[in-house]
Amino acid sequence: MARLVLPEDSTKEISELIDVLISLFFESLPRRDQRNWARVYLNGLVGTAGKKTIRNIAGTGASSVEQSLQQFISKSPWDWTPVRRSLAQHLERTAQRPLAWVIQPMVVEKAGDRSVGVGRQFVPQLGRTANCQQASGIWLASSEASFPVEWTLTLPGPWTSELLRRRRAGIPDTARSLTPAQDAVHAVQRMAASWQLQRRPVVMEVANSDLPYCVESFALQDIPFVFKVDGTLPVSFGGAGRHKPGPHTAPARELIDSLRSQRRVVEWTRHGRAEGSVTLLTSAAILATPCEDRPAPAPPTPLLLVGAWTEAAMLPSEFWITNIGDRPLAQLFLLAKLTDRVSLDFSDTCEPVGIRDFEGRSFRGWHHHATLASVAHAAMLLGARGHRPDPGSLAYPGPSARPGEQTVLPPRPPRPLIPGQTPRLPGQTPRREYIR
Repeated sequence: MARLVLPEDSTKEISELIDVLISLFFESLPRRDQRNWARVYLNGLVGTAGKKTIRNIAGTGASSVEQSLQQFISKSPWDWTPVRRSLAQHLERTAQRPLAWVIQPMVVEKAGDRSVGVGRQFVPQLGRTANCQQASGIWLASSEASFPVEWTLTLPGPWTSELLRRRRAGIPDTARSLTPAQDAVHAVQRMAASWQLQRRPVVMEVANSDLPYCVESFALQDIPFVFKVDGTLPVSFGGAGRHKPGPHTAPARELIDSLRSQRRVVEWTRHGRAEGSVTLLTSAAILATPCEDRPAPAPPTPLLLVGAWTEAAMLPSEFWITNIGDRPLAQLFLLAKLTDRVSLDFSDTCEPVGIRDFEGRSFRGWHHHATLASVAHAAMLLGARGHRPDPGSLAYPGPSARPGEQTVLPPRPPRPLIPGQTPRLPGQTPRREYIR
């Protein structure tokens, strides 16, 4: 991966922007020296050549700076959640209006076994077993830009079951060993419940084994979602009416392919590219599969299965399941493809500011580094767009507002409903939709 090296003028502008962001997002840090070291670290993330380790940021021969940064990142007990929450609230109100919360997996391969959360595990993104850390970022994403605002670090079993290892890494007593998808679901639930953000659809890729848990968890909080799934996923459909047979079960790919006569043509532009693309879409109403350890809900949760063909493909190649039933297929497809926007910003901005580069061994240090890398990412993108935030723009009166001040909480979205399928006559021309 190419490392980002900024021109001197750009570095100065970003440094000035970082000063503003420090006043916006780090008010929760109680001491001035902590905010100063946050400033040093952020400037190092955006301005240091090569790998963004504490030693490289501190510079050659600056042992006292290195020790102070080590203390600030790995040992200082400041809470990263208020910083991330302030970042998310600010971006939602002042930057590009986000369309979705996108879950982006991150795999960091390691040579040893001392880094917190590392272990030999099968990684779907790599298609193999690797000695690595598995993490997930939650990104506020629009068609123009995306920003990470929350992170989870998945802990393999030994990191929570072995007391000595847990204590050395400073892993909280509340942390548990879950799958990456389950960790991400819990983080989204916390954000939806307490971050005072406008609730957005959650877009993520979900393995077949994790799907029932993810659907049920988000349904409990009325969180809209668009889950990318595998074509082999068994789905239930039919049997909704009194005299209709079913329900039936078939692989998602087989059900979608049976509806090819109902496809709609969508023309759109890929993220980061100028040329247009053509995709064919269709959908089918399906029913949620309950978790194995829980009884089936009555009635089952209605969902929509969406399938896509590339222009020349004979078979559908991509599939999504959503509980959003009141939007056109083209809009759902646009939401699903925000993962491409996030992947582009991850490789172009988040990796160059060092999101993968933390070499410490503590749970606290990993989260401190991820938090500062997220702010550095925001500084790079906001600076590139000429965005200069006003320190007063973060004002957001919450439940503790003084008398006479109005508290306005983001509205909850209506519970999505799945509409009935509209029959298409044989030979009817597919409906054409456009995404700009």
